[in-house]
Amino acid sequence: MNIQKHLIKALLYGSLLLTSFQAFAQNPESIVVTINENGQQKKENIELPMSMTYPLDSLLADWKIKSYVSADPDCTTTAINPTFSDSVYIDRLSRLQNIIEMPYNEVVKEFIEMYSGRLRERVSFMLSASNFYMPIFEEALDAYNLPIELKYLPIIESALNPSAVSRAGAAGLWQFMLSTGKLYGLESNSLVDERRDPIKSTWAAVRYLKDLYDIYKDWNLVIAAYNCGPGNINKAIKRAGDKADYWAIYSYLPKETQGYVPSFIAANYVMTYYCKHNICPMVTNIPMATDTIQVNRNIHLQQIADVCGVDIDELKSLNPQYKQLIIPGESKPQTLRLPQNYVTTYIEKEDSVSAYKTSQFFKNRRLVTANTTNSRTRTTSASRASSSSSSAGATYHTIRKGETLSTIASRYGVTVAKLRQLNGISGSNITAGKRLRIK
Repeated sequence: MNIQKHLIKALLYGSLLLTSFQAFAQNPESIVVTINENGQQKKENIELPMSMTYPLDSLLADWKIKSYVSADPDCTTTAINPTFSDSVYIDRLSRLQNIIEMPYNEVVKEFIEMYSGRLRERVSFMLSASNFYMPIFEEALDAYNLPIELKYLPIIESALNPSAVSRAGAAGLWQFMLSTGKLYGLESNSLVDERRDPIKSTWAAVRYLKDLYDIYKDWNLVIAAYNCGPGNINKAIKRAGDKADYWAIYSYLPKETQGYVPSFIAANYVMTYYCKHNICPMVTNIPMATDTIQVNRNIHLQQIADVCGVDIDELKSLNPQYKQLIIPGESKPQTLRLPQNYVTTYIEKEDSVSAYKTSQFFKNRRLVTANTTNSRTRTTSASRASSSSSSAGATYHTIRKGETLSTIASRYGVTVAKLRQLNGISGSNITAGKRLRIK
């Protein structure tokens, strides 16, 4: 086992990942379930996963949902939810082609009836929204040979809302805490939060689930640990007499984790048997294909929208990781997702995009320096100050990867023709690492 694997396991057992529980522990809503314990009835107060408390309006607010999801005029979710006997639920659960054990009991029944009852409109939405995300989840789970039914975990985590943020700061479809996300390679800073990136966060979540399984070798314990952290699971196992079984440690778990695995089982049930409960999926019009390109310069999404003619809300929806709508490509290459039919447009107009209203969109990226030669104060861009130099009254710029004559000219307020004249350039080809005379 390599050093990285040892580090991951050490952190999994440590306090770092215990913060994942804090993301859910503040949820005030709960349900009371009557369970049979040793032949006696007992009432249990179980906190609901936060995703079950989101208003439906907030789930419908995402641009992608508003643009591609609509009610089905030929199929309407009715208010009537049929009731079924325990034997029917048991039979249906047994027919699910799953690896993960999904037993039936009073708690599972309560969550099935909640999803098929008071949350039935939300289920209708999630059935439609799943068309956007399930292929992403399934591809990652299949690549790591994990149970495909884990694709329903984000239903419990975020109700398939990529913009979901918990009270404790967990974010995205998979509700990563900041520290856990960084451990699994998700960048988070003032400009970028990759926890909100559906693709990157999914692959990170799958790696996390795999690491948890390497520890517990039991999927119900893995799912519980994903919710409350390995530290809480380890404590519960110890208090239960070292019984490494979810239902054996059930009463020793945090209140919400007591409902987490049952709600996961219920989600698998209702996403399969929704028709039996008169729930009709909303209609999904699959959006046009998208593609990604690497960006090596600082770009504001509004620059792309204005120059290339892409809807700004669509750009936000396709690139949710950019918190301030700024792609900080100069520090390191960043990914930009575009509708496929706009990729060529962006490549052709990249220089124009970069030069468009730069001073307006990057006001905070300018600095003021004193001119010691004549006591005047001059303002220069941060990128210019770091890559330009002066020699005998001439100003030089060290060319960076991805830069063009057009972007450099715009940055220094000169013309491309002037740059060509000063540097003896006849065409437009320049080489990263070489010095270019500016003045």
